[in-house]
Amino acid sequence: MARLKKNQVKHRKHARKPLPRKKQTSGGLGLIIGTLLAAVLIAAVAFYLRPTTGSSGVVRSFDLTSLPVLGQADAPATLVVVEDFKCPACRAFEQDVMPQLVSKYVNTGKLKVASLTWPFLAKARNLPTDDSLFAAEAARCVYDQLGSAGYYGFKKVLFGNQGDETTVWATKDKLKTLASGLSQLDQSKFGTCLNSDATRASVQDNQKQVTAAGITSTPSVFVDGQSVTPTLEALSTAIDNAAPAAP
Repeated sequence: MARLKKNQVKHRKHARKPLPRKKQTSGGLGLIIGTLLAAVLIAAVAFYLRPTTGSSGVVRSFDLTSLPVLGQADAPATLVVVEDFKCPACRAFEQDVMPQLVSKYVNTGKLKVASLTWPFLAKARNLPTDDSLFAAEAARCVYDQLGSAGYYGFKKVLFGNQGDETTVWATKDKLKTLASGLSQLDQSKFGTCLNSDATRASVQDNQKQVTAAGITSTPSVFVDGQSVTPTLEALSTAIDNAAPAAP
């Protein structure tokens, strides 16, 4: 027992010995470095998680010569929207966001809108009939007859009557029925145009522009060539920066 107490005393004395100064310095330095590294990591995470407007900084070039354009030709900002008429997200954009952009920017002369079709969903869904292509051809047939105003009118009809993207709904017969509501459209000419795929070359030209721009999804929206998230807030910011209000 006495030996045990003696050992205990020795143990306690040993425990009371101060740590070497060198180890204290090393431990303090390590703590400081660890704290700095943690701060840097937190800052990096905060930077990469911060909200963005979707702009990548890359400016794409689009040829608007043969595209349907809504708005004044001399509008200071240009919006290009890339869509497939079978795309549900495109329908949501056209019905929820576009009317507000038209009211706020197009009708006030600040923005013009160009429409670029990319019919890819039917093939992506392995559908037996490429009705994405048929819908795009039909819209171009209307454009050839009635110009941009007719095109945008028919565009609303197509999105308003959109079927499920996993089914074939934009058949040529269905498209003729939908176009029959356009009072100024020559239905006979439209039918001939659609049946003969007369506008396919124009649709393929659109696809070439899409490929050249590196677009991989719809809707893809660009303000003055820069990709922007297709929300009203992000687009409003981009348009305001491109076309500032007059003093």
